[in-house]
Order: sequence, then structure tokens, then C-alpha cells
Amino acid sequence: MPARALSRRSGRVRPAAGSKRAPRRAWLAALAFLAAATSPAAEDLEIVISEGRDNPARIAVVPFDASAAPVASGMADIIAFDLLRSGQFSTLARENMLSYPATPEDVFFRDWRIVDMDYLLIGRADLEPNGDLGVAWHLYDVTAGRELLARRLVASPVHMRDVAHRIADDAYAAITGVRGAFSTRILYVLVQNPGTSYARYQLRLADSDGERARTVFESTEPVMSPGWSPDGARIAYVSFETGKSSIVVHDLGTDERRIVANFEGINGAPAFSPDGNTLAMSLSRDGNSEIYTQDIATGALRRVTRHPGAIDTEPTWNAAGDALIFTSDRGRRPQIYQVDLATLFVERLTFHGDYNARARLLPDQRHLIYVHRRDGIYHIAWKDLERDDLPRVLTATSLDESPSVAPNGAMLIYATQDGGRGILAVVSIDGGATYQLRSASGDVREPTWSPFLDTTRVVSSSE
Repeated sequence: MPARALSRRSGRVRPAAGSKRAPRRAWLAALAFLAAATSPAAEDLEIVISEGRDNPARIAVVPFDASAAPVASGMADIIAFDLLRSGQFSTLARENMLSYPATPEDVFFRDWRIVDMDYLLIGRADLEPNGDLGVAWHLYDVTAGRELLARRLVASPVHMRDVAHRIADDAYAAITGVRGAFSTRILYVLVQNPGTSYARYQLRLADSDGERARTVFESTEPVMSPGWSPDGARIAYVSFETGKSSIVVHDLGTDERRIVANFEGINGAPAFSPDGNTLAMSLSRDGNSEIYTQDIATGALRRVTRHPGAIDTEPTWNAAGDALIFTSDRGRRPQIYQVDLATLFVERLTFHGDYNARARLLPDQRHLIYVHRRDGIYHIAWKDLERDDLPRVLTATSLDESPSVAPNGAMLIYATQDGGRGILAVVSIDGGATYQLRSASGDVREPTWSPFLDTTRVVSSSE
């Protein structure tokens, strides 16, 4: 199905009415309605709807009673939008709701069975005596006629969106059994005036839905290869601010930046270890590009690969921290390899296709996502490391690059092009749901999804 010209900046689109299921069409229409209802600021990313999964679960997210806390009036739209963009849910338009319950006493399951709902989510917001926002919400299984979850969250009103993402996370987990990743964030590079002598590069940080975007670092020289520390407190990236490539570690809390690798030649592709104490990177300080590790505290280097004449780059860690997966052209064409850090034994992981690169492990450590060239077109592919099957192509776009997996393993974000512009795209791991993120300010590229973040600092539970 071709991409639909629907986005947060387009007008509202009326969802299909009636109680019969129209899975993909209803998903797209409802997503377009909620995208318009949560329109972004000019610097945020714009979501453009592409395609949804067949037969998603149907959920009604009732507008919350925010009469005592108007700041929360749009909270239900944010929650519904989170669930919709996962591709696993379709939602009921508010004009098709037969009632608007805000408390358990107001819930009558017949109202939701009539309109063929599987789940119902309701809530009420108020202000605490100290001015904090309090939100009580309930999730119901309509078919079984029972409550699945009931919680009350408290946060400063300025963190209303964090509360909404937390509710979406918890509802998603209760229904699917998989931890929600809506409270995560994404890093990406925004390039303004690309291809000109006055291009500007911004490293941007945004919510997972593209909202609340802000610039972390800006330069007239290229910025690339951003990556997260496992606790989400620091990032590492490549900057050319010194006139050549250097690797920077940047503390997001203090905004302190420190150049940790500025050797002769290439300094590239930094990746934090699972414990956050070590960086893997690609350096050409000894000639050709090889994989190294560096102790962040002491700066001590260890050379991991030794293959004269080859380019070894794009390292990523396994969850145990005892092996690195990397890209190498040691077989004359780029393929993906793994090196054991104890023995330095190297094994090749990909054999199908003449170009395989930029690999990322899924959380299960069994499956690999990477850039795969097929028939001259670059796609994002999925591979089972325990089988020698052909890789499964997940993307329908071309010139795809820089895949990054959500921490729950359900979605991945990657960079691609549309009409000559750099955009970001998100696809479910099964390939069933996709959407795009664009910027009116320039090309967007090099995305990376954060790990799970500790939201208890800003959102607490008063259960």
C-alpha cells in the first residue's frame, strides 16, 4: 500500500463509522485523526502515516475528565496515538462512542460491545494540593467484562506528556505482555541546507513520537553515528568540529562534552558497552580501519581486530558484553562478522547478498537487523542467527540505512529517502506496520532509539 498523504499537519480525517471491523483502513483513519489532534511545534518531527497491521486489537481511549486539570485535556489523544503507531491497535473515534465514562461506576460494557471494542481505557485528572497533576486511569477487557489495570500517577503538570506515555506503556504491556517503549526517546541528525557550503548539522533529541524535539549539539561540520549509554544519561557521537573526525561523549544531564578519541585518521562508529564503562569504535590510527575498545574513564585502548587491507567498522555489542558484531569488507564485499572479546576469534554471520552492514541485535540476541542490498536496492533485513535461511526484508523503501531497534524489540527506526529528502521511518519487526517521520527544516538521518528510561524521576505512582 502506498504512503497516504496524511500527517499531523494535515486536517482531521474522519474515521470510518460503524461497528464492523475495517482493520487497515480504520487504523489509518484513526491514526490520522489523532495525529492532527496532537499537532507538533515547528521544530518537532512530523509523522506521516504509511500502513497498519491487519486485524489490530480495537481499543477505545475515552477523553479523560480534565475539568479539574485542563492541562490534561489532550492526554487521551497522546495515549491513543502511542498505541496506534505501534501498529497493534486501532482506536474508536470519540464521535462514535456511546458514552464517556471517567470512573469505574460509569462503565457499562454493553456500550463498548455494541461498537465491537476489545479494550477500554478511561481516566480522570485533577490537581494535588501542591499543584502536581494526578491522573487515575483504568483499563478494561471488554470481552471478558473485567478490569485489567487500575493506577494513579502523579507528576508536575509540565510532565503531562510523560504521564500519557507511561499510561500507554502500561496499557500496552498489560494487553500484549511486552513492555511498552513509548516513554523512550530518539536521537537523530538534522541537516539544514544539505549539499551547500552553508549546511548546518544539528544533533536532535525527541520523544519517541517526535514531539518535544530539542537540539543537543549544533555545528557547521558534520555530526554522525550517535549512540546511547545503557542508562540513557550519556550519548556518544562523531563530530568534525576539530576539522577531522573525533569521538565525543556527551552528558545529557550536565551538557558536558568530552572528546575521547581524536587520533590520526578515522575516529568513528562509537558504541557503549552494556555496563556503560567501555566504548567500541573504529580507528585507522595504525593504518586501515580496525575495531578497538576504549575504557572511558582511563582512555586505555585495546585493538580487537587485525586484518590488513580491510575496513572493519560499525561495532555493536551483544547483551553479555563479551562479543562485538561488526561490518568488514575482508571478504572483498561488506559482510557482518562477530568477534569474541576473550579469544579474538572472528566468525562470519551473513552469507546471502553482496552487501550487508550496520547490524543491530534484537533484545532476544537471536535475531539480527541490518542493511541488506537486494537487486541493487538497500533495504533493512531481519535474520535468524540460528538458521541459514534467506534474510527477510522488512522495508518497502529504498536507500535504507542506519537501523536502530526499540528496546522492547517490537519496532525499529531507520533512515531512508523520499523525493530526494532524508526522512526517518519506523517499521514493526514483523513488517506489518510502518510510519515516517519528516522535518520541514531539512534532511533527517542517523536515528538511534534510546534504551528504556527511568520515568520514575518525573512520574510517580500513588497506588
